[in-house]
Amino acid sequence: MPRERTFLAIKPDGVQRGHVGEIISRFERKGFKLVGMKMMVPPMELLEQHYAEHKGKPFYPSLTGFMSSSAVVAMVWEGNNVVSIARKMMGATKPLDAAPGTIRGDLGCDMGHNVIHGSDSVESAQREISLWFPEGLVEWTKDDEKWVYE
Repeated sequence: MPRERTFLAIKPDGVQRGHVGEIISRFERKGFKLVGMKMMVPPMELLEQHYAEHKGKPFYPSLTGFMSSSAVVAMVWEGNNVVSIARKMMGATKPLDAAPGTIRGDLGCDMGHNVIHGSDSVESAQREISLWFPEGLVEWTKDDEKWVYE
């Protein structure tokens, strides 16, 4: 099982509606290790880099406007297969299509307010982590790792 890192961001709707603690708890209970976290109102320059592949699409202005409208909680989580498992934990992008028990299925309201962003691949995670955490991450050993990973 490959040890990976993924980038997750609790979007302004998730922060404003008080879901930060619950979302963090879900990833902690799964056994993943938090190695970076900060709360910030992302500057437009960062969002333009982060969402560069969407530039020119009809939803781009509303997406970047929404993401810069209030605080987000940017995080990096580490664990075996964390990218694909985090995607499953988040659920489908459209909350109406997301299964109950997933973050978006339980907490999301609509496509534009779906609570959380997560990297869609290991490569995307590496790019997003370098954008959002240029200062680096915390290296530490979690005492319960021997109980989570073989």
